[in-house]
Amino acid sequence: MTMIGHNHGPSLEPGASWRRHSWQKARAALLPTLPVEVVRLRVRRAAEIGLDYRTYASIRAASGHDVIALLFSTNALRMLAPTPSLPQERRAKLASVVATPRMALVNAPLHPTTVRTVAEGVLDHACPAPRPFSSWSQTRAVLADALTPQKWPSDRVVLIGDTSEEREWSLAGRLAYYLPADRYFAA
Repeated sequence: MTMIGHNHGPSLEPGASWRRHSWQKARAALLPTLPVEVVRLRVRRAAEIGLDYRTYASIRAASGHDVIALLFSTNALRMLAPTPSLPQERRAKLASVVATPRMALVNAPLHPTTVRTVAEGVLDHACPAPRPFSSWSQTRAVLADALTPQKWPSDRVVLIGDTSEEREWSLAGRLAYYLPADRYFAA
C-alpha cells in the first residue's frame, strides 16, 4: 500500500517470507554457474591486463564484453607538466600488461609525442584528452577520434583515471568502465 509517509519497507502482509524466498530462488537461478575452466581462463585474462579477478568480473558483468584496451589519463600515470616522467611503479605495472593495448589520453599542455617518448615500450598509443569543461558531445567526439583508428568499440575499453572529470569522460564516451588509478595500480 502506497500512501504519504510510506517508506517502501518490507511488506507486513501475510506471505512476506514466502515472497522473499521465491525472489531469492529466482535470482539465484538467473546467475550463471560457470565451469571451472572458464573461471580459470578469466582469472588468467584478468592477470594479463593487470586487474584482480573481482574487478575484471565486475567489468564483464557491467559491459557484457571482454576488455580489449586500456585508456590511461596522464593524471593517472602521474605524468604532469612541465617535465613529465613516468614513476617506476607505474612503468612496471604497464610493462606487465602485454595482452591488451595501452593508450594515454594526454592532458594539455603535454603533447602525445612527448608522452609516447617518456613512456616508450609501455604505452602503445597516445592522443589528446578532452579539454577541460568540454560538453558531452565534444568529449564523446574526442574519445571517438582516439578509438576509431584502432577500431576499438567503446563498450570494450576501460578508462583508468584520477579525477571526477575523467569519470565523466567514460560516461560521455560510452566506455565499458571507469577505474580509479589508485585501485588499478594497487592491484
